[in-house]
Amino acid sequence: MSSWKNQKRNQEDYRLNFVRLYDANGRVGLGEAKMPRDQAEARLRTLVGRTPADLLDDDSLRGILIAVYDLAAQAAGVSIARYLNPRAKRRIVPTWWSQCFPPALMASEARLGYSLGYRVHKVKARPWEDPIAQAGAICDAIGRDMKVWVDANSSWANTQKTIEVTRALARFPQYFAIESPIPRADIDGYRTLRRAGLPLKISEHVDGVDLLPWTREKLLDAWIVGAANLGPYVRNFAAQAAAARTPIWIEHSIDNGIAQVFQAHQCAAWNELEYSIAISHVLADDCMLEPFTVRNGFYELPSSPGLGVQFDDAAIDRYRLA
Repeated sequence: MSSWKNQKRNQEDYRLNFVRLYDANGRVGLGEAKMPRDQAEARLRTLVGRTPADLLDDDSLRGILIAVYDLAAQAAGVSIARYLNPRAKRRIVPTWWSQCFPPALMASEARLGYSLGYRVHKVKARPWEDPIAQAGAICDAIGRDMKVWVDANSSWANTQKTIEVTRALARFPQYFAIESPIPRADIDGYRTLRRAGLPLKISEHVDGVDLLPWTREKLLDAWIVGAANLGPYVRNFAAQAAAARTPIWIEHSIDNGIAQVFQAHQCAAWNELEYSIAISHVLADDCMLEPFTVRNGFYELPSSPGLGVQFDDAAIDRYRLA
């Protein structure tokens, strides 16, 4: 909680609105609305009598689209990944995630992620902790096969500090990338970082920005995509990333189990989605029957039709608010 409070975000819980959609053949699609309950209920009422095919390109449905894709893929008899791309991968590389903690706690988090099978770790850097001390503690706690990237959320503020910190972090062999070191609007700053020839990859959120200067000048080594639009929005970014030959590290579904699995299906469907980031491990319960199991750095996609996973109804009842 101290990290949240330092960010003036006294966030103690996530309020999730899970969704079930039913089709005329008795199939059930599962999702998480990614919108307030009253809005979700209003949108769901407008879907009565429509088919999944009518809705697949409606990004305004947000997380309700997860249930739509679940139904469509079940009807086709394939997993969502195979529904999106018949040549989808069978496994993806999920990313362990940690808030900004003191070095000893950061090391403990890294050690836990490594023990659970993760081999990529995204860590938060903030002004109240020394990222170099964090890196030393993390790298002492994990194997050389664990890759780490650090997300500053613009807190390094300027290019000089970014260059200094990045070169110091590059001394640790597990570190391979930085994310959002300076404000995203500072295009000239990113040009300076690129000219500096930094020894770590540079990534940034590209939701809602004009991609042209970023792609034309090759300012980024990876794109972060995290908006709550889950359908054509992600597909279009994958196509643009393919054209730009730039990978995507996707994190639109970081707060619950059902969306985490859907995001994994998307990551399997499009090669441009290199890493799938989620934080359901920080929740008391992800409310899923099937564990999100990672082995030697990989998550194996469910092979049964649709999402291939089910809600844990007992857990949902236990945490139900109304």
